[in-house]
Amino acid sequence: MGWLVSLLVLSALIFFHELGHYLAARFMGVYVEVFSIGFGSKLFAFRAWGTEWRIAAIPLGGYVKMKGQDDSDPTKKSLDTDSYNVKTPWQKIFILLAGPFANFLLAFFLYFAIALGGPNILSPVIGEITKDSPAFIAGLESNDTILSINGVSISTWKEMAEIISDSEGSLYLEIQRGGFIEYKTLIPKLSQATNMYGESVQKKMIGIGSAGVSHKLELGISETFTYAAEQTVFASTLIFTGLKKLILGEVPAKELGGVISIVKLTSDASAAGWMSVLFFAALISVNLGVLNLLPIPALDGGHIMFNLYELISRKEPNEAIIVKLTIAGWVILFSLMGLGLYNDITRLVG
Repeated sequence: MGWLVSLLVLSALIFFHELGHYLAARFMGVYVEVFSIGFGSKLFAFRAWGTEWRIAAIPLGGYVKMKGQDDSDPTKKSLDTDSYNVKTPWQKIFILLAGPFANFLLAFFLYFAIALGGPNILSPVIGEITKDSPAFIAGLESNDTILSINGVSISTWKEMAEIISDSEGSLYLEIQRGGFIEYKTLIPKLSQATNMYGESVQKKMIGIGSAGVSHKLELGISETFTYAAEQTVFASTLIFTGLKKLILGEVPAKELGGVISIVKLTSDASAAGWMSVLFFAALISVNLGVLNLLPIPALDGGHIMFNLYELISRKEPNEAIIVKLTIAGWVILFSLMGLGLYNDITRLVG
C-alpha cells in the first residue's frame, strides 16, 4: 500500500506542475497538443478541450506538448498564431515559470493543511545529557522542561536550540522539574556538530539531547498562513543550499538520491500517518519547483535562460547552439538520474 501511495503522490505533484504550464499556455493563446503524466507508451488517454490527456508507462515525470515546441528536436517550429514559437520572450517565460510556481503554490497549501491539522513539534524536554558538558555542570537532569532562557519564553526545541546557538555569554534557564520551578545558569560551549547536510560545523551547545516529547502546535488563522509561508520558504532555501553544496563539492555525490529514495521515503511517511505524507509531499513539490528552475536546457530553467538571452540581445539564440545545449542538457539529466539510481541501489544493498 505504501508504494501505491508513493506513486499517487508523485503523480499528483507532476500533474500540478504540468497543469501550471497548461493553464499559462492556454491563457497566452497557445494550443496544447498533449498533457502527459509519465513517459513512453501511453496506457490510457482521452481528449478534452482540444488536448489529448494521457497516462504513460514510465511514471518518472510528465510533460505538456505545446504547438511548435519539441525538446527532442528544437528545430521543429510552427509560425501559426496559436503556436508557442510566435509568442514574445516574456510570454514564454510566463508559461515556463508557471510549472515551478504551481509546485511552490501546492507546497504552500499542503503546509497550510498541515497547520490546520495541528502539526506535532518537538517540546523542549531534556533527554540525554553529555557528561562534563555545561548542562551537566549546571545540574540539569533528564526530563527537565526548559520554560524560558534569559526571560524569553520557550515552547519548542527549535526555539531553544536557536537561542543557545546565537547566545553571547551566560544563559539563565527557567526549568520545570517534577512540578517545581528551578533556575540554572550556564555558559554554552563551542563544540563540533554535524549539520543537516552532513557537514562538520562549530556550534554553541550545552550538551543535551531531546527526550523525544512532542506537542501539537496550536495556530490561529493568521499564524496558519505565516506557518505555511515560512515552511515553503524554508524548504526552498534548504533545497537551493543543498544543490549549491552538491555542485561545489561541499556535499559528496553519494548523498544524491533518485526516484527509489523518493518512493521509499514517501512509503515510510505513509506508514507514519497522513500528516507525514503531507509534509513529505510538500517537500517533494518544492524540490520539483527548484530543480526545474536550474539553467539546464532540457528543463524550464534552460528555456528561461534562452528567452532571457533573446530579451537582452534582441535576437534569437543560434539554432545549432540550442540543439547542442539541449543534447548536453539531456546528457546531464540522464547522468544525474543514473547517479541517483546507483546511490539508491547501493543504499538498498548496503
